[in-house]
Amino acid sequence: MQTTLLSRRYLLTSGPWRSLVYLVTTLPIAAPVSIAAGLLVLPYVATADHLQDGLPPTGALLFLMLVALILFAGFGPLIAVPLGIVERARLALIDHRPVPSPHPPAPRDPITWLRARYAETATWRELAYLLFLATIIPAAYAIIALLVMLDVAFLLSPLYATSTAGLTLGTYTVHNPGQAVPFVLLGLMLAPALGYVIGALATAQGAVARALLADPSGLALREVSQSRARLADAFDLERRRIERDLHDGAQHRLTSLTLHLGMAKLDTPPDSPAAEPLSKAHDQAKDLMVVLRDLIYGIRPQELTDLGLPAALRELAGRSPLPVSVTIADGVSRPSEQTEATAYFAASEALANVVKHANATRADIFLAQAGPTLILEVRDDGQGGATPAPASSTGSFSGTGSPLTTGTPSGSGAAALTAGTGLTGLADRISATNGRLLLSSPPGGPTLLRIELP
Repeated sequence: MQTTLLSRRYLLTSGPWRSLVYLVTTLPIAAPVSIAAGLLVLPYVATADHLQDGLPPTGALLFLMLVALILFAGFGPLIAVPLGIVERARLALIDHRPVPSPHPPAPRDPITWLRARYAETATWRELAYLLFLATIIPAAYAIIALLVMLDVAFLLSPLYATSTAGLTLGTYTVHNPGQAVPFVLLGLMLAPALGYVIGALATAQGAVARALLADPSGLALREVSQSRARLADAFDLERRRIERDLHDGAQHRLTSLTLHLGMAKLDTPPDSPAAEPLSKAHDQAKDLMVVLRDLIYGIRPQELTDLGLPAALRELAGRSPLPVSVTIADGVSRPSEQTEATAYFAASEALANVVKHANATRADIFLAQAGPTLILEVRDDGQGGATPAPASSTGSFSGTGSPLTTGTPSGSGAAALTAGTGLTGLADRISATNGRLLLSSPPGGPTLLRIELP
Protein backbone atom coordinates (compact mmCIF):
# COMPACT_ATOMS: atom_id res chain seq x y z
CA MET A 1 0.00 0.00 0.00
CA GLN A 2 2.85 2.40 0.83
CA THR A 3 4.51 1.81 -2.54
CA THR A 4 1.20 2.42 -4.31
CA LEU A 5 0.61 5.63 -2.34
CA LEU A 6 3.93 7.05 -3.57
CA SER A 7 3.15 6.20 -7.17
CA ARG A 8 2.32 8.99 -9.59
CA ARG A 9 -0.61 6.96 -10.88
CA TYR A 10 -1.99 6.34 -7.40
CA LEU A 11 -5.27 8.18 -8.04
CA LEU A 12 -5.82 6.11 -11.19
CA THR A 13 -5.53 2.82 -9.29
CA SER A 14 -7.95 1.13 -6.94
CA GLY A 15 -5.88 2.33 -3.97
CA PRO A 16 -8.00 5.35 -2.99
CA TRP A 17 -11.22 3.35 -3.20
CA ARG A 18 -9.82 0.43 -1.21
CA SER A 19 -8.55 2.90 1.37
CA LEU A 20 -11.96 4.55 1.55
CA VAL A 21 -13.69 1.18 2.01
CA TYR A 22 -11.16 0.30 4.72
CA LEU A 23 -11.84 3.54 6.62
CA VAL A 24 -15.62 3.34 6.22
CA THR A 25 -15.74 -0.27 7.45
CA THR A 26 -13.72 0.81 10.47
CA LEU A 27 -16.54 3.04 11.70
CA PRO A 28 -18.94 0.25 12.82
CA ILE A 29 -16.05 -1.27 14.77
CA ALA A 30 -14.52 1.87 16.26
CA ALA A 31 -17.81 3.53 17.26
CA PRO A 32 -18.99 1.01 19.91
CA VAL A 33 -15.41 0.56 21.13
CA SER A 34 -15.07 4.34 21.57
CA ILE A 35 -18.39 4.56 23.42
CA ALA A 36 -17.45 1.73 25.78
CA ALA A 37 -14.01 3.22 26.41
CA GLY A 38 -15.58 6.62 27.05
CA LEU A 39 -17.88 5.16 29.70
CA LEU A 40 -14.93 3.50 31.44
CA VAL A 41 -12.95 6.73 31.40
CA LEU A 42 -15.75 8.84 32.95
CA PRO A 43 -14.82 8.02 36.61
CA TYR A 44 -11.23 9.06 35.93
CA VAL A 45 -12.36 12.32 34.28
CA ALA A 46 -14.60 13.10 37.26
CA THR A 47 -11.72 12.37 39.64
CA ALA A 48 -9.44 14.69 37.64
CA ASP A 49 -12.06 17.46 37.96
CA HIS A 50 -12.21 16.96 41.72
CA LEU A 51 -8.44 17.12 42.00
CA GLN A 52 -8.34 20.24 39.82
CA ASP A 53 -10.80 21.90 42.20
CA GLY A 54 -8.65 20.89 45.16
CA LEU A 55 -11.14 18.26 46.38
CA PRO A 56 -10.23 14.64 47.14
CA PRO A 57 -12.09 11.96 45.14
CA THR A 58 -15.11 10.51 46.88
CA GLY A 59 -15.45 6.88 47.84
CA ALA A 60 -17.98 6.34 45.07
CA LEU A 61 -15.54 7.66 42.48
CA LEU A 62 -12.74 5.45 43.77
CA PHE A 63 -15.09 2.45 43.61
CA LEU A 64 -16.13 3.31 40.05
CA MET A 65 -12.49 3.74 39.04
CA LEU A 66 -11.71 0.28 40.41
CA VAL A 67 -14.71 -1.24 38.64
CA ALA A 68 -13.70 0.42 35.36
CA LEU A 69 -10.16 -0.94 35.68
CA ILE A 70 -11.42 -4.45 36.43
CA LEU A 71 -13.82 -4.34 33.49
CA PHE A 72 -11.08 -3.12 31.16
CA ALA A 73 -8.44 -5.64 32.25
CA GLY A 74 -10.88 -8.51 32.77
CA PHE A 75 -13.20 -8.23 29.79
CA GLY A 76 -11.06 -6.17 27.42
CA PRO A 77 -9.06 -9.18 26.15
CA LEU A 78 -12.30 -11.07 25.46
CA ILE A 79 -13.21 -8.30 23.02
CA ALA A 80 -9.68 -7.68 21.74
CA VAL A 81 -9.02 -11.28 20.60
CA PRO A 82 -12.00 -11.55 18.18
CA LEU A 83 -11.43 -7.93 17.17
CA GLY A 84 -7.88 -8.88 16.21
CA ILE A 85 -9.22 -11.66 13.98
CA VAL A 86 -11.53 -9.22 12.19
CA GLU A 87 -8.84 -6.56 11.79
CA ARG A 88 -6.27 -9.02 10.43
CA ALA A 89 -8.82 -10.06 7.82
CA ARG A 90 -9.70 -6.45 6.96
CA LEU A 91 -6.06 -5.60 6.30
CA ALA A 92 -6.39 -7.48 3.01
CA LEU A 93 -8.32 -4.44 1.70
CA ILE A 94 -5.14 -2.33 1.64
CA ASP A 95 -2.30 -4.81 2.09
CA HIS A 96 -2.12 -8.18 0.37
CA ARG A 97 0.68 -9.48 2.59
CA PRO A 98 -0.55 -12.28 4.86
CA VAL A 99 -1.12 -11.48 8.53
CA PRO A 100 -1.27 -14.83 10.35
CA SER A 101 -2.47 -14.93 13.91
CA PRO A 102 0.28 -14.58 16.52
CA HIS A 103 -1.66 -16.86 18.86
CA PRO A 104 -0.54 -20.49 19.06
CA PRO A 105 -3.28 -23.12 19.00
CA ALA A 106 -5.08 -23.30 22.34
CA PRO A 107 -7.15 -26.12 23.87
CA ARG A 108 -10.89 -26.11 23.30
CA ASP A 109 -11.61 -26.25 27.02
CA PRO A 110 -12.90 -22.74 27.89
CA ILE A 111 -10.98 -22.41 31.15
CA THR A 112 -7.71 -23.55 29.61
CA TRP A 113 -8.31 -21.34 26.58
CA LEU A 114 -8.86 -18.28 28.76
CA ARG A 115 -5.77 -19.03 30.84
CA ALA A 116 -3.67 -19.42 27.69
CA ARG A 117 -4.97 -16.29 26.02
CA TYR A 118 -4.60 -14.05 29.08
CA ALA A 119 -0.99 -15.20 29.46
CA GLU A 120 -0.02 -14.31 25.88
CA THR A 121 1.65 -11.04 24.91
CA ALA A 122 -0.30 -11.04 21.65
CA THR A 123 -3.58 -10.65 23.56
CA TRP A 124 -2.43 -7.49 25.31
CA ARG A 125 -1.08 -6.10 22.06
CA GLU A 126 -4.55 -6.61 20.61
CA LEU A 127 -5.94 -4.76 23.62
CA ALA A 128 -3.55 -1.90 22.83
CA TYR A 129 -4.95 -1.82 19.30
CA LEU A 130 -8.44 -1.65 20.78
CA LEU A 131 -7.36 1.47 22.70
CA PHE A 132 -5.95 2.86 19.45
CA LEU A 133 -9.36 2.42 17.81
CA ALA A 134 -11.09 4.02 20.78
CA THR A 135 -8.87 7.12 21.06
CA ILE A 136 -6.68 8.00 18.05
CA ILE A 137 -9.02 6.80 15.29
CA PRO A 138 -12.03 8.98 16.27
CA ALA A 139 -9.87 12.12 16.35
CA ALA A 140 -8.20 11.30 13.00
CA TYR A 141 -11.51 10.43 11.35
CA ALA A 142 -13.09 13.66 12.65
CA ILE A 143 -10.39 15.69 10.91
CA ILE A 144 -10.87 13.74 7.68
CA ALA A 145 -14.67 14.17 7.91
CA LEU A 146 -14.23 17.92 8.41
CA LEU A 147 -11.99 18.17 5.33
CA VAL A 148 -14.44 16.14 3.26
CA MET A 149 -17.41 18.29 4.34
CA LEU A 150 -15.44 21.44 3.57
CA ASP A 151 -14.57 20.18 0.09
CA VAL A 152 -18.19 19.17 -0.54
CA ALA A 153 -19.29 22.64 0.59
CA PHE A 154 -16.90 24.20 -1.92
CA LEU A 155 -18.16 22.02 -4.74
CA LEU A 156 -21.85 22.63 -3.97
CA SER A 157 -21.50 26.31 -3.15
CA PRO A 158 -23.29 27.47 -6.40
CA LEU A 159 -26.43 25.58 -5.37
CA TYR A 160 -26.75 27.52 -2.13
CA ALA A 161 -25.70 30.93 -3.45
CA THR A 162 -28.79 32.97 -4.37
CA SER A 163 -29.41 36.66 -4.67
CA THR A 164 -31.74 36.68 -1.65
CA ALA A 165 -29.93 34.32 0.70
CA GLY A 166 -26.16 34.47 0.39
CA LEU A 167 -23.71 31.74 1.36
CA THR A 168 -21.08 32.82 3.86
CA LEU A 169 -17.74 31.01 3.76
CA GLY A 170 -15.51 32.46 6.42
CA THR A 171 -15.41 36.22 5.96
CA TYR A 172 -16.54 36.00 2.34
CA THR A 173 -20.24 35.96 1.36
CA VAL A 174 -21.39 34.48 -1.92
CA HIS A 175 -24.60 36.04 -3.34
CA ASN A 176 -24.76 34.36 -6.76
CA PRO A 177 -23.33 31.28 -8.55
CA GLY A 178 -20.74 33.40 -10.36
CA GLN A 179 -19.14 34.44 -7.10
CA ALA A 180 -18.96 30.75 -6.08
CA VAL A 181 -16.76 29.73 -9.04
CA PRO A 182 -13.45 30.23 -7.13
CA PHE A 183 -14.75 27.97 -4.38
CA VAL A 184 -15.72 25.31 -6.93
CA LEU A 185 -12.24 25.44 -8.46
CA LEU A 186 -10.72 25.18 -4.99
CA GLY A 187 -12.91 22.18 -4.27
CA LEU A 188 -11.83 20.52 -7.51
CA MET A 189 -8.19 21.08 -6.56
CA LEU A 190 -8.70 19.67 -3.05
CA ALA A 191 -10.47 16.51 -4.23
CA PRO A 192 -7.28 14.73 -5.46
CA ALA A 193 -5.49 15.79 -2.29
CA LEU A 194 -8.24 14.13 -0.26
CA GLY A 195 -7.51 10.88 -2.12
CA TYR A 196 -3.94 11.00 -0.89
CA VAL A 197 -5.01 12.01 2.63
CA ILE A 198 -7.44 9.10 2.83
CA GLY A 199 -4.77 6.75 1.49
CA ALA A 200 -2.21 8.05 3.98
CA LEU A 201 -4.61 7.59 6.91
CA ALA A 202 -5.50 4.06 5.79
CA THR A 203 -1.81 3.24 5.37
CA ALA A 204 -1.00 4.59 8.83
CA GLN A 205 -3.85 2.66 10.43
CA GLY A 206 -2.81 -0.49 8.58
CA ALA A 207 0.79 -0.07 9.75
CA VAL A 208 -0.35 0.24 13.37
CA ALA A 209 -2.63 -2.78 12.95
CA ARG A 210 0.20 -4.86 11.47
CA ALA A 211 2.62 -3.76 14.20
CA LEU A 212 0.22 -4.66 17.03
CA LEU A 213 -1.78 -7.56 15.59
CA ALA A 214 0.86 -9.43 13.59
CA ASP A 215 3.93 -11.27 14.76
CA PRO A 216 6.76 -10.32 12.36
CA SER A 217 9.43 -12.43 14.04
CA GLY A 218 7.13 -15.42 14.34
CA LEU A 219 6.03 -14.99 10.71
CA ALA A 220 9.65 -14.94 9.57
CA LEU A 221 10.45 -18.03 11.58
CA ARG A 222 7.38 -19.79 10.21
CA GLU A 223 8.38 -18.86 6.67
CA VAL A 224 11.91 -20.15 7.28
CA SER A 225 10.51 -23.31 8.85
CA GLN A 226 8.13 -23.87 5.95
CA SER A 227 10.96 -23.25 3.48
CA ARG A 228 13.18 -25.72 5.30
CA ALA A 229 10.36 -28.25 5.36
CA ARG A 230 9.85 -27.85 1.61
CA LEU A 231 13.59 -28.32 1.04
CA ALA A 232 13.56 -31.43 3.23
CA ASP A 233 10.59 -32.82 1.28
CA ALA A 234 12.35 -32.12 -2.00
CA PHE A 235 15.49 -33.77 -0.65
CA ASP A 236 13.55 -36.88 0.39
CA LEU A 237 11.86 -37.07 -3.00
CA GLU A 238 15.25 -36.83 -4.70
CA ARG A 239 16.65 -39.52 -2.43
CA ARG A 240 13.76 -41.82 -3.32
CA ARG A 241 14.23 -41.12 -7.04
CA ILE A 242 17.92 -41.97 -6.80
CA GLU A 243 17.13 -45.10 -4.80
CA ARG A 244 14.55 -46.16 -7.37
CA ASP A 245 16.91 -45.51 -10.29
CA LEU A 246 19.72 -47.46 -8.64
CA HIS A 247 17.44 -50.33 -7.68
CA ASP A 248 15.55 -50.62 -10.95
CA GLY A 249 18.42 -49.67 -13.26
CA ALA A 250 21.99 -50.02 -12.07
CA GLN A 251 21.39 -52.94 -9.70
CA HIS A 252 19.54 -55.01 -12.28
CA ARG A 253 22.18 -54.38 -14.92
CA LEU A 254 24.95 -55.21 -12.46
CA THR A 255 23.15 -58.42 -11.51
CA SER A 256 22.87 -59.35 -15.17
CA LEU A 257 26.57 -58.58 -15.67
CA THR A 258 27.50 -60.75 -12.68
CA LEU A 259 25.43 -63.65 -14.03
CA HIS A 260 27.05 -63.38 -17.47
CA LEU A 261 30.50 -63.26 -15.93
CA GLY A 262 29.67 -66.35 -13.86
CA MET A 263 28.45 -68.22 -16.91
CA ALA A 264 31.54 -67.15 -18.86
CA LYS A 265 33.71 -68.30 -15.95
CA LEU A 266 32.05 -71.75 -16.03
CA ASP A 267 32.59 -72.03 -19.80
CA THR A 268 36.25 -71.01 -19.60
CA PRO A 269 38.82 -73.79 -18.98
CA PRO A 270 40.76 -73.31 -15.74
CA ASP A 271 44.11 -73.36 -17.57
CA SER A 272 43.00 -70.71 -20.06
CA PRO A 273 44.82 -67.30 -19.90
CA ALA A 274 41.44 -65.60 -19.55
CA ALA A 275 40.38 -67.70 -16.54
CA GLU A 276 42.13 -65.68 -13.84
CA PRO A 277 41.10 -62.17 -15.10
CA LEU A 278 37.56 -63.43 -15.63
CA SER A 279 37.46 -64.83 -12.10
CA LYS A 280 38.70 -61.52 -10.67
CA ALA A 281 36.12 -59.60 -12.70
CA HIS A 282 33.39 -61.90 -11.43
CA ASP A 283 34.52 -61.44 -7.79
CA GLN A 284 34.72 -57.67 -8.22
CA ALA A 285 31.21 -57.60 -9.72
CA LYS A 286 29.88 -59.54 -6.71
CA ASP A 287 31.65 -57.17 -4.32
CA LEU A 288 30.24 -54.22 -6.24
CA MET A 289 26.74 -55.70 -5.88
CA VAL A 290 27.21 -55.77 -2.10
CA VAL A 291 28.41 -52.14 -2.11
CA LEU A 292 25.52 -51.05 -4.31
CA ARG A 293 23.02 -52.93 -2.14
CA ASP A 294 24.37 -51.17 0.96
CA LEU A 295 24.26 -47.85 -0.85
CA ILE A 296 20.63 -48.34 -1.80
CA TYR A 297 19.80 -49.42 1.73
CA GLY A 298 21.47 -46.27 3.08
CA ILE A 299 19.42 -44.03 0.80
CA ARG A 300 16.07 -45.40 1.98
CA PRO A 301 15.56 -48.97 3.20
CA GLN A 302 12.86 -50.90 1.43
CA GLU A 303 11.54 -52.06 4.82
CA LEU A 304 10.89 -48.44 5.76
CA THR A 305 8.76 -47.89 2.67
CA ASP A 306 6.94 -51.22 2.71
CA LEU A 307 6.60 -52.12 6.41
CA GLY A 308 7.06 -48.84 8.28
CA LEU A 309 9.37 -47.49 10.97
CA PRO A 310 9.16 -50.32 13.59
CA ALA A 311 10.18 -52.98 11.07
CA ALA A 312 12.95 -50.76 9.69
CA LEU A 313 14.31 -50.14 13.20
CA ARG A 314 14.37 -53.89 13.91
CA GLU A 315 16.20 -54.47 10.61
CA LEU A 316 18.64 -51.70 11.56
CA ALA A 317 19.24 -53.32 14.95
CA GLY A 318 19.85 -56.69 13.29
CA ARG A 319 22.53 -55.21 11.04
CA SER A 320 24.41 -53.59 13.93
CA PRO A 321 27.58 -55.34 15.22
CA LEU A 322 26.42 -54.58 18.77
CA PRO A 323 23.45 -56.23 20.49
CA VAL A 324 20.56 -53.77 20.07
CA SER A 325 17.11 -54.22 21.54
CA VAL A 326 14.12 -52.46 19.98
CA THR A 327 11.03 -51.63 22.03
CA ILE A 328 7.90 -50.33 20.32
CA ALA A 329 5.26 -48.90 22.65
CA ASP A 330 1.59 -49.53 22.03
CA GLY A 331 -0.43 -47.03 20.05
CA VAL A 332 2.30 -45.84 17.68
CA SER A 333 0.62 -44.84 14.43
CA ARG A 334 2.48 -44.56 11.16
CA PRO A 335 3.74 -40.98 10.72
CA SER A 336 4.31 -39.04 7.52
CA GLU A 337 7.09 -40.14 5.17
CA GLN A 338 9.29 -37.20 6.15
CA THR A 339 8.89 -37.82 9.88
CA GLU A 340 9.42 -41.54 9.38
CA ALA A 341 12.62 -41.00 7.41
CA THR A 342 13.88 -38.44 9.94
CA ALA A 343 13.39 -40.85 12.85
CA TYR A 344 15.01 -43.75 11.00
CA PHE A 345 18.14 -41.90 9.91
CA ALA A 346 18.50 -40.33 13.36
CA ALA A 347 18.52 -43.82 14.87
CA SER A 348 20.97 -44.99 12.20
CA GLU A 349 23.32 -42.07 12.91
CA ALA A 350 23.09 -42.64 16.66
CA LEU A 351 23.87 -46.38 16.38
CA ALA A 352 26.78 -45.66 14.06
CA ASN A 353 28.28 -43.34 16.67
CA VAL A 354 27.72 -45.90 19.43
CA VAL A 355 29.77 -48.40 17.46
CA LYS A 356 32.53 -45.92 16.62
CA HIS A 357 32.97 -43.95 19.83
CA ALA A 358 31.05 -45.22 22.83
CA ASN A 359 32.97 -48.39 23.79
CA ALA A 360 29.54 -49.77 24.58
CA THR A 361 28.50 -53.40 24.92
CA ARG A 362 24.87 -52.87 23.96
CA ALA A 363 22.29 -50.28 22.90
CA ASP A 364 18.55 -49.88 23.20
CA ILE A 365 16.03 -48.21 20.88
CA PHE A 366 12.66 -47.10 22.19
CA LEU A 367 9.84 -45.79 19.99
CA ALA A 368 6.64 -44.32 21.42
CA GLN A 369 3.96 -41.77 20.69
CA ALA A 370 2.71 -39.13 23.11
CA GLY A 371 -0.33 -37.44 21.60
CA PRO A 372 0.74 -35.93 18.28
CA THR A 373 4.47 -36.34 19.07
CA LEU A 374 6.64 -39.27 17.96
CA ILE A 375 9.37 -40.05 20.51
CA LEU A 376 12.55 -41.93 19.61
CA GLU A 377 15.22 -42.74 22.21
CA VAL A 378 18.60 -44.37 21.66
CA ARG A 379 20.50 -45.39 24.81
CA ASP A 380 23.87 -47.08 25.22
CA ASP A 381 25.96 -48.30 28.18
CA GLY A 382 29.17 -46.70 26.92
CA GLN A 383 31.63 -44.36 28.58
CA GLY A 384 29.50 -41.21 28.09
CA GLY A 385 31.06 -37.79 28.27
CA ALA A 386 29.66 -36.62 24.95
CA THR A 387 30.74 -33.03 24.23
CA PRO A 388 29.16 -32.02 20.92
CA ALA A 389 29.66 -28.47 19.71
CA PRO A 390 26.60 -26.23 20.21
CA ALA A 391 24.46 -26.25 17.11
CA SER A 392 24.47 -22.91 15.40
CA SER A 393 21.65 -23.90 13.13
CA THR A 394 18.01 -23.45 13.84
CA GLY A 395 17.70 -27.02 15.06
CA SER A 396 16.36 -27.32 18.57
CA PHE A 397 18.97 -28.89 20.85
CA SER A 398 19.09 -29.38 24.60
CA GLY A 399 21.97 -30.96 26.43
CA THR A 400 22.33 -32.31 29.94
CA GLY A 401 25.12 -34.12 31.69
CA SER A 402 28.18 -32.82 29.87
CA PRO A 403 28.81 -29.23 28.90
CA LEU A 404 28.48 -28.20 25.30
CA THR A 405 31.90 -27.17 24.03
CA THR A 406 33.39 -26.55 20.65
CA GLY A 407 35.61 -29.25 19.23
CA THR A 408 35.71 -32.96 18.62
CA PRO A 409 34.53 -35.14 21.50
CA SER A 410 37.23 -37.12 23.21
CA GLY A 411 34.77 -39.82 24.11
CA SER A 412 31.11 -39.97 23.30
CA GLY A 413 28.07 -42.13 23.25
CA ALA A 414 24.94 -42.41 21.18
CA ALA A 415 24.88 -38.76 20.27
CA ALA A 416 28.59 -38.13 20.12
CA LEU A 417 28.19 -36.14 16.96
CA THR A 418 30.92 -33.78 15.88
CA ALA A 419 30.03 -30.30 14.80
CA GLY A 420 30.67 -30.92 11.13
CA THR A 421 29.44 -34.46 10.64
CA GLY A 422 26.65 -35.31 13.04
CA LEU A 423 24.79 -32.98 15.34
CA THR A 424 24.42 -29.98 13.04
CA GLY A 425 23.06 -32.00 10.14
CA LEU A 426 20.83 -34.05 12.41
CA ALA A 427 19.52 -30.94 14.19
CA ASP A 428 18.84 -29.27 10.84
CA ARG A 429 16.91 -32.29 9.61
CA ILE A 430 14.91 -32.53 12.84
CA SER A 431 14.16 -28.80 12.89
CA ALA A 432 12.75 -29.06 9.37
CA THR A 433 9.92 -31.10 10.92
CA ASN A 434 9.66 -28.73 13.95
CA GLY A 435 11.16 -31.41 16.16
CA ARG A 436 13.53 -31.36 19.14
CA LEU A 437 16.85 -33.10 19.82
CA LEU A 438 17.86 -33.75 23.45
CA LEU A 439 21.06 -35.32 24.77
CA SER A 440 22.09 -36.67 28.17
CA SER A 441 25.64 -38.02 28.42
CA PRO A 442 27.28 -37.69 31.84
CA PRO A 443 30.89 -38.92 32.21
CA GLY A 444 30.84 -42.66 32.73
CA GLY A 445 27.54 -43.03 30.90
CA PRO A 446 24.95 -43.96 30.04
CA THR A 447 24.24 -41.81 27.01
CA LEU A 448 20.67 -41.06 25.96
CA LEU A 449 19.61 -39.39 22.72
CA ARG A 450 15.95 -38.37 22.63
CA ILE A 451 14.21 -37.08 19.52
CA GLU A 452 10.71 -35.61 19.53
CA LEU A 453 9.00 -35.22 16.16
CA PRO A 454 5.51 -33.82 15.54
